[in-house]
Amino acid sequence: MKISRRFLVSVCALTLSGFVPGFAMAADTIAIITPSHDNPFFKAEADGAAAKAKELGYETMIMVHDDDANKQSELFDSAIAAGVKAIILDNAGADASVAAVQKAKDKGIPSFLIDREITATGVAVSQIVSNNYQGAQLGAEEFVKLMGETGNYAELVGKESDTNAGIRSQGYHDVIDQYSDMKMVARQTANWSQTEAYTVMESMLQAHPDIKGVISGNDTMAMGAYAALEAAGRKDVIVVGFDGSNDVRDSILKDGIKATVLQPAYQQAQLAVEQADKFIKTGSTGVDEKQLMDCILVNKDNASKLETFAISQ
Repeated sequence: MKISRRFLVSVCALTLSGFVPGFAMAADTIAIITPSHDNPFFKAEADGAAAKAKELGYETMIMVHDDDANKQSELFDSAIAAGVKAIILDNAGADASVAAVQKAKDKGIPSFLIDREITATGVAVSQIVSNNYQGAQLGAEEFVKLMGETGNYAELVGKESDTNAGIRSQGYHDVIDQYSDMKMVARQTANWSQTEAYTVMESMLQAHPDIKGVISGNDTMAMGAYAALEAAGRKDVIVVGFDGSNDVRDSILKDGIKATVLQPAYQQAQLAVEQADKFIKTGSTGVDEKQLMDCILVNKDNASKLETFAISQ
């Protein structure tokens, strides 16, 4: 668990003054819980939320659940024990996270979800997610165009417990399946992992050396797939990702990976903190629980404007 330095200084000051009521230590603290910051997307979420929280006068507790629902539950216990005012969460499973969010609600602590939905409504105050279906359709349209509407391709799918994985795949296929000359010859999960995607891509390439394209459920897997293709001397294979990471931006500009779909991670996290602040102060966000933010296609035309999951104007 990472706690901001300013927060620790405040705690020390209270301790030295002899004034440490049970709730005062974290009276103005927001907890930010995401998957591992090894993935730049999740780091951008945490950074965006922390920056907005600081701007609004809150301390932060920044914690990582590593996509482990049990660890996530323990982190919720820590946040509840600290008496945080709100929790910003990118969850560890659509079904598995409901109990943790409900637990916080029962203790009077509201949760504001980003990136991934849970399978219950009325438990979290807000669920702010990218319009994954719309974004996947953008990516698929670009993929079909790059493929010249024909050829064998493979799909790398995200973690099965993540609702986004299925939504993106459905969005891809609702476009690609309209083209009879596009043939999917391999489809496998790589669990959002770059290392796993490298291994999966090696196997796919051995079984289907005539693959012309790869469409991926996220940028991390796209990077792993492209590395495997590059190692095999197959830079001719078209790769399209999803997320809008700086790594894929750089690859696009070097004519490696051809395109990705930007979901505004930083902006999404900041919006969640703004809504948390409003809810803390007024008891309402004034908006619906479920909110969609549209995605943006990123290719060589606009990749140079991409920085930390945001497009500059």
